[in-house]
Amino acid sequence: MFLSKLDSLNNALKLINDNQKVCDIEEISIYDAHKRVLAEDIIAFHDSPPFDKSAMDGYALIAEDTFGSSQSNPREFKIIDAIGAGDFSSKKVNNNEAIVIATGAPIPDGANAVLMKEYTTDERDDLTIYSQVTPGENISPKSEDIKKGDLILSKNTFIRYQELGLIASAGYDKVKVFKKPRVKVIITGNELIEPTKDEIDKAKIINSNQFTIKSMIEESGAICEISHAGDSFDEVKKAILDASENYDVIMTTGGTAISKGDVVLDVVDDVGDILFHGVAIRPGKPIGAGIVNNKMIFTLSGQPVAAMSQFDIFARKYLFEMQGRSFDFNIVKRTSLLKIPSQLGRTDFIRAFSDDDYAKHVLNRGSGIIRSMVEANSYIIIDENDEGYQKDDLVDVVFFNSLVW
Repeated sequence: MFLSKLDSLNNALKLINDNQKVCDIEEISIYDAHKRVLAEDIIAFHDSPPFDKSAMDGYALIAEDTFGSSQSNPREFKIIDAIGAGDFSSKKVNNNEAIVIATGAPIPDGANAVLMKEYTTDERDDLTIYSQVTPGENISPKSEDIKKGDLILSKNTFIRYQELGLIASAGYDKVKVFKKPRVKVIITGNELIEPTKDEIDKAKIINSNQFTIKSMIEESGAICEISHAGDSFDEVKKAILDASENYDVIMTTGGTAISKGDVVLDVVDDVGDILFHGVAIRPGKPIGAGIVNNKMIFTLSGQPVAAMSQFDIFARKYLFEMQGRSFDFNIVKRTSLLKIPSQLGRTDFIRAFSDDDYAKHVLNRGSGIIRSMVEANSYIIIDENDEGYQKDDLVDVVFFNSLVW
């Protein structure tokens, strides 16, 4: 039987970091690249825009010919051509001439500005203007956004919709990205049942962890599959060994208590190496991690809130960085509305509801109270060197919405 020794949070995180793996690279269609991480630099194949283009509907003309024009002093021009989007004109604009132009169309030779249609009237080929423009006005110059050959995005960039548009404009129809890690979650426990409206037998409990942990994994950009195992050593061993052959990361829930024999950690100790079991945090002290067949395994609590917190503290960063994306808690300061006790030598992750100014911890904080996570939108973090906070103290806060992929 493996004997646990309580570890510090910093040392546990270092042990995980020392064993960080990065996924292989794959090339995918740009249509599938949203919310992936670049595994290559993006060098522009094209200028964007590829030519001087009109920024609006109007008339391409020589700006200097419009100087002094107004409602009381209109000027007359001759319309010599019209250009729609996707078209161009071979005609050159001379003094007091204009070409009708659509937004996005190339600026014709000789013109150096576009006058908005709203400041004109026309009749057949005769144009009257009532305003003036300056050279370059209402024109998007060639390569204003992207210049051919420029580095426009670097490896390890997270592809949001903004980056997707830039990549497309640079001429890429495929991109190299880090593969999504495949995670196997093994739910242990003979007492667990599926959600049901029927009366539940004594000593049974609905398995909520499979839904929360699966969602958190997918929220971290990874792919998740769930399986179930009982509480026997052989059954858990087979499940973990099978997962280590076919997945990039393994997670288990349940059976991690420090005070009694833990079949999950006994299996990891038997078939791999345990990095740690038991960390001085609250909630989630029984967290464990190890290596089986060169794959990271996180052993999470069966208590729902503890499991969610353990995932946020230990597993989320690992999954992010497997995909080439850095992750750290975005800690902000808020004023505590209540006194929060703690104890030296333990890092607390207190569920709280926080806004732009204040943080108030959720009073019902049992590690099995799922509703407390619903009522919260953040963690208040109390460092192991602090004995808690008084009312009106500034506290460290991490919002849940800053943790997502």
